[in-house]
Amino acid sequence: MIKNDVDITPELIAEHGLKPDEYQRILDLIGREPTLTELGIFSAMWNEHCSYKSSKKWLRTLPTEGPRVIEGPGENAGVVDIDDGDVVVFKMESHNHPSFISPYEGAATGVGGILRDVFTMGARPVAAMNALRFGAPENERTRHIVSGVVEGIGGYGNCFGVPTIGGEVNFDARYNDNCLVNAFAAGLAKADGIFLSEAKGVGLPIVYLGSKTGRDGIHGATMASAEFDDDSEEKRPTVQIGDPFSEKLLLEATLELMKTGAVIAIQDMGAAGLTCSAVEMGAKGNLGVNLDLDKVPCREEGMTAYEMMLSESQERMLMVLDPNKEEEAAAVFKKWDLDFAIVGETTDDQRFKVYRHKELMADLPINELGDEAPEYDRPWVESPKLEPVAAADVPAPDDLGKALIQLVSLPDMCSRRWVWEQYDNLIQGNTMAGPGGDAAVIRVGDQGKGLAFAVDVTPRYCEADPIEGGKQAVAECWRNLTAVGAEPLAATDNLNFGNPEKPEIMGQLVGCIQGIGEACLALDMPIVSGNVSLYNETNGQAILPTPAIGGVGLMPDVTKRVGNSFVATGEIILLIGAHEGHLGQSIYQRDIVGKAAGAPPKVDLAAEKKHGTFVRTAIREGRVTAVHDISDGGLLVAVAEMGMGSKIGASLTPSKDTPLHAWAFGEDQACYVVTVPATSAETFVKDALSAGIPTQAIGTTGGNELTVEGSHPISLTDLDAAYEGWLPNYMSAPDTH
Repeated sequence: MIKNDVDITPELIAEHGLKPDEYQRILDLIGREPTLTELGIFSAMWNEHCSYKSSKKWLRTLPTEGPRVIEGPGENAGVVDIDDGDVVVFKMESHNHPSFISPYEGAATGVGGILRDVFTMGARPVAAMNALRFGAPENERTRHIVSGVVEGIGGYGNCFGVPTIGGEVNFDARYNDNCLVNAFAAGLAKADGIFLSEAKGVGLPIVYLGSKTGRDGIHGATMASAEFDDDSEEKRPTVQIGDPFSEKLLLEATLELMKTGAVIAIQDMGAAGLTCSAVEMGAKGNLGVNLDLDKVPCREEGMTAYEMMLSESQERMLMVLDPNKEEEAAAVFKKWDLDFAIVGETTDDQRFKVYRHKELMADLPINELGDEAPEYDRPWVESPKLEPVAAADVPAPDDLGKALIQLVSLPDMCSRRWVWEQYDNLIQGNTMAGPGGDAAVIRVGDQGKGLAFAVDVTPRYCEADPIEGGKQAVAECWRNLTAVGAEPLAATDNLNFGNPEKPEIMGQLVGCIQGIGEACLALDMPIVSGNVSLYNETNGQAILPTPAIGGVGLMPDVTKRVGNSFVATGEIILLIGAHEGHLGQSIYQRDIVGKAAGAPPKVDLAAEKKHGTFVRTAIREGRVTAVHDISDGGLLVAVAEMGMGSKIGASLTPSKDTPLHAWAFGEDQACYVVTVPATSAETFVKDALSAGIPTQAIGTTGGNELTVEGSHPISLTDLDAAYEGWLPNYMSAPDTH
C-alpha cells in the first residue's frame, strides 16, 4: 500500500511546473493524491522538454519518411541508409537553459547527451557540430558565456574523441538572457546492427549501466520547460556535471556489449534521467516496469527516491537484458570499470512501480506517463505579413569597398576561426573538409564514399515571415550540402522558441514548422529526429524564432568534392540563379543601413531543387572548381569569402539591371557562385541555359584585390584583416563578469 509522504500544496505543484488543470488530470488518472516521488515523476514526464505537449500536434505534420529512412522520430536518433549495408545515425538536441546558467558544464553535457543518443542506437560517433546563439557583444555576460560554451564543447568533444567539424555562431541582443546551445552528432553503424528502446518480454532484468547517480541535474528537464526570471543563478544546482572520459568508456563498453547479443532494448538516461528512460522503454513495449532503487549505484549518501528518479547525472544507460547473457554482459562492464547493476524487471501489468528501502514510493499507469501526457492545441495568431522593400528605397553606401569591409567584420559575419580552432576537427583521421566551408565532409570506410554535414537557420527571416523563414532554413542547409557535391538525404531539427502560451510566439512555431515541412517535401529531405526547446524567454523577452536545421548528405565518391575558395587565377566566375538583389531583412539593411525592414526573400523551392541538382551534377562531373552558395551578406560577401580563402582576388562586372548595392548585397535564394576554367566557361553557360538554369559570367579570378567595375579596388589583405580580426579581439578583452 502506497502512502503519502508530504502535503501536496498548490505551491509545491507550481514548483514542479504543473498547472492546476494538469494536477487535476493526475488526480483523475490515479484516483488519489500522489506521493512526492510520483509528483516528481509526473513533473519530469509531462514537462514541455520531455512531452512536447505544445508542439506534438504540429510536429506530426512534418514529412518523416523516405526511401532511405530506416528509423524516424521517436527513437534516440534518426537512422538513414547510406548504401553498402551502412547507415548514418544522427540527431540534434538543445542544452540552452543549462548553458546560460553554467556555460561550461551546460555546453559540455549537451555534447555528452547527444553523443549518447547516437551510440545508444549502436552507432560509433564520427562527427559533431553545434549551432550557437549568444547575446549582443556589448552585453556584460556575453563574453563570459561564449568563452564557457566554446570551452565546454571543446573540452568534452576533444576528450571523448569525436571531431567537431562544423556549425554556426551568431550574436543578437534577443539572446542576451537566453543563449542557445544546439548540439548535433552523427554516427555510423551497420543496418543490421541498430538497437531500439522498446522493451520486449516479461520478467526480464532491467540493468543500470555506466556512472553512478548523484544529485546533479535534479529538475533539469523541468527547468528547461520554464521561462527564466531574475533568479536564474539560483538554478545552478540543476546543471549536470559531465565526464568525457567516463563517456568514452561507456561508448566502448556499450558497443562491445551489443556484440554479445545481450541487449534486448537500451535507452540513454538523458532529460529526467532514470524516470524518462524506464518509462519510455516500458511504455513503448506496452509493458510494466518495477524498479528497486536500493540497487542503483549512487555516489552520494542518503539519496531519496525522489532525488534518484529525477537526477540527471551523466554517462548512464538503462537496458533490458537477455537473462541468459547476464554473466557475459556484466564481464564487459567490469572490464571497462563501469557500473553494471540489475535494478528491476519488466512486468505485464502496465504499471510503473518504484521501491526504496523496501517501501513502494510510486505506483503509476505507465502508458499515461509515457504516451498520454497532456497535448495542447495552443491558440496562435499568424505573424503579420510585411511588404517587400524596393532596392531603390534602401540607401546605397558611399563606398562599396568600405561597406564590404564593414560587413565582413560584423560579429555575425566575421570568421569563426577563434571558435573552431578550439575543437579537434581531425581526430579519427576521416575529416576531408572541416569548419569554414559550406558543409563539412568526412570519409566513410574504404569504399571511397563520404558524408557531408551542415546546420543552418536565419532567425531574422523567421521572425519577419515564419513560413518563408522555415523554408529558407531547410533550403540553405540543402544548398550547403549540395555546394560540396553531396546529395542531401535527411535532416534533424532543433526548434527554439519563446513562450508557446503567447499566441504570437505559438504562431511563429506553427509558421516555421509549416515552412520546414513544405521545404522538406519539395527537396526530398525528411526530418528523422529532432528536439523542441520552448520557453526561451526571460522577463517577457523572447529569443528570435530559431528553428535550426541539421542536414546530412551522401557523396558516392568523396574525392569529387569542391571547396568554397578560388583555386586558380584566370578562371571565370559564374552566377547561377535568378539574382534580383533582394535587400529586405538583409545583413546590409540591418547593419549598414541600421534597421532591418520588409519581407525576407521568397524561397522558390522548385528553383532550389533545379539549380542545386544542376550544380551537384556539375561538381560530380568535374566541371567546376569552386562553389559557394549566396546567403548572409549577398553576392559580394560570397565572392570575398572565396577570395580570402585562397588569397586570390577577382574582377567583377555588376549587373546593369540592378542597383549596385542590391546586386552586391542582396540575399536572393537558390543562387550559387561557381568558378570554371576559362576554356570551358562558354560551353558550361550554354548547357546551363539550355537546362533552364539562369547563369551569367560576372568576372574572373586573379590578382590580390577584389575589384567591382566602377568602384575602388578592395585589398584582400584589408578584407582578411577585418574578417579574421573581430572575434579574437573581442574575446581577448578582459572578462568583466
